[in-house]
Amino acid sequence: MTAQELTSLERVRNLRPAPDRLFHSATHEEILQGATTDIYFVRTYELLHHMGLGATPVVAEIFARRGGVLAGVEEVKNLLAGREGVRMWSLDEGEEFEAKEVVMRIEGPYDKFGLFETVLLGFLASSSGWATAARECKRAAGDTPVYCFGARHVHPAVAPVMERAAIVGGFDGASCILGAKLAGREPSGTVPHAVILIMGDTVEVAKVYDKVMPPDAPRLVLVDTFHDEAEEALRVAEALGDHLHGVRLDTPGERGGVTPELVREVRARLDQKGFQHVKIFVSGGITPERIVELKAAGAAAFGVGSYITAAPPIDMTMDLKVVSGVPVAKRGRIPGITPNPRLKRQI
Repeated sequence: MTAQELTSLERVRNLRPAPDRLFHSATHEEILQGATTDIYFVRTYELLHHMGLGATPVVAEIFARRGGVLAGVEEVKNLLAGREGVRMWSLDEGEEFEAKEVVMRIEGPYDKFGLFETVLLGFLASSSGWATAARECKRAAGDTPVYCFGARHVHPAVAPVMERAAIVGGFDGASCILGAKLAGREPSGTVPHAVILIMGDTVEVAKVYDKVMPPDAPRLVLVDTFHDEAEEALRVAEALGDHLHGVRLDTPGERGGVTPELVREVRARLDQKGFQHVKIFVSGGITPERIVELKAAGAAAFGVGSYITAAPPIDMTMDLKVVSGVPVAKRGRIPGITPNPRLKRQI
C-alpha cells in the first residue's frame, strides 16, 4: 500500500482534481491511486480495517459472462506486480475462453488488491471485447491482412488500448501510433482524403508521395475522392507504374459504399491494363460478413474501425471464493476454487 492510494473516505474527500486539468481521462498515477474505482470498495476498506480484517487472506476468481478472446492481462499484471503477498494466475493474452470460464485467479491479503476490483475488471472487459471483435474479422479474412483504423471512434485516452487489443486479437497492424508501438509494431497507413482535397488531384498526390516518402512506405493511394474509382485507379497506376503497391477504396455511403461489384470492376480494369501487381485495399464500414464478400471479389487487405470500437465489453465478474482458507461463495455460486488447468502463473 502506498501513501497515495485512496484507502479511506478521508482521502477520497481530500482528492481535488486540478482545476486547470486539460482532459477528463485518468492518468496512470490516478489509476494506481484508486481514483477510478467504485466508492464502495473504499467503504469496504473502512469497515474491514475498523474490525482488524483488512489483511484477511482471500482467493478471488474472475470469470466472463460470454466467450471471447482475453486481453488486458498485461495491465493487470503491471497493477498487481510488487504488492506484498499477491499472486495471480490467468490465461495468456490472445487465448480464447468460454462463457463462465475462470480467466484469472488472484490470491493474497484483501487490502493489497481489493480496492482495484473495478479497475481490474475494466482492463479485461474492454480489451477483451475489442480483441474478440478483431478475432472475428481476422477469421473471416484468413491470410488477408487486416488493420485497425478505429482510433477516431473512441476517446484518445483509450485509443491505444483499443488498437493494441485488436492486434492481440489477430490484426496485422494499427494506424494509431501509440497503439501500434505498445504492441511492438510500427503504425500502418498512408494519407487521408484531406491531402487530396487540398492538392486538388489524386495523381499529383501519388507522384509527390512517391517522391517524398521513404522507400519502405508502401505506395498505397486513395482513388475515390474526385472521380470514378476504376478510372482513378488506372490514372494512378499509369502514373506510378511498378512503384504503386495498391489503391484504397473508401467510397462513402452516399455513393453506395464499397461493393463487391466495385471491387471486381477495379480489379478487372487494372488486370486488363497489365497492373496485376496493384493490390486493392478496402475500408469503410467493414464487418466480418463484408470481408468474406469483398475478399472473394478481389480485395487484398482491409482497414476496420467501427466494428472494433463498437464491440461491447465482455462483462467480467470477480468473486471471492476462499476467505481465510475456508471455501465461500455468494448464493448461486459454488464455494471454493474453480479448477481450470489452463491458468498460468503470471505473478
